[in-house]
Amino acid sequence: MRWRLGRRSSNVEDKRHVRMPRGRRAAGGGIGLLVIIIIAILLGADPSKLLNDTSYVDSSQTTNYDQSGTSSGNDELADFVSVVLADTEDTWNDIFSDYGSRYQEPSLVLFSGAVDSACGYAQSAMGPFYCPRDQKVYIDLSFYRDLKYQLGAPGDFAQAYVIAHEVGHHVQNLFGISEQVYNARQRLSDTEGNRLSVMQELQADCFAGVWAHNADKARDILEQGDIEEGLNAASSIGDDRLQKQSQGRVTPDSFTHGSSEQRVRWFKTGLKTGDVSSCNTFEAEVL
Repeated sequence: MRWRLGRRSSNVEDKRHVRMPRGRRAAGGGIGLLVIIIIAILLGADPSKLLNDTSYVDSSQTTNYDQSGTSSGNDELADFVSVVLADTEDTWNDIFSDYGSRYQEPSLVLFSGAVDSACGYAQSAMGPFYCPRDQKVYIDLSFYRDLKYQLGAPGDFAQAYVIAHEVGHHVQNLFGISEQVYNARQRLSDTEGNRLSVMQELQADCFAGVWAHNADKARDILEQGDIEEGLNAASSIGDDRLQKQSQGRVTPDSFTHGSSEQRVRWFKTGLKTGDVSSCNTFEAEVL
């Protein structure tokens, strides 16, 4: 992915050096949970529910910091994240402008170990997430190590896809989709609510593809192999694949993000069309 000459975003908040106060507790599964189970709830899970879970761990026991909270490798990743965020800003500003509207840019918070968000306290084990209450994307850069080594999805465009997906949730929030889904799920059974969640997640995947299509068209960002990296990342975080790895069986009624095939297909839909209207997963005959 051609990113080094790209614009850097001014909407990045670097909180990697911030320690959570001793005794402060962060929501999350804790040391005992397998990474693969935790990853299953990343990329768009509703943090207002996840972060208010009754299972807590003291972040002071699970977080290791160096003196500065950063490293040279993480500094390059932080630079990369800033460029990708800026590129999503440029893309969605143009798209919203075409619709006669104004895009409200989200902030992206870099943190280490645990973080305080408007949706609650979160541990890095949760993976990247978007908080609609403060319109911010949160990411611990150590997640990219898990993406590469635990899930087998290496590459800079795989990393960019993660950010674009979370920004896709921000776009849903601006469109009013997130609130509609949240309200509807209060009236539905768990199975029906899960299906609605899958629709929301697949749309965010499609929006990530819309970004990639338009960014490449405008700024020629894609290199050979990038598309394969993005598709591999989408496939790696499918509910069926994660459930098979973590529990040895697949239970479709419990899917909240979609199967590997679905995630790949909807990402490809956005990537091929570059059109927001092609991402209406809520009225699709086949998810």
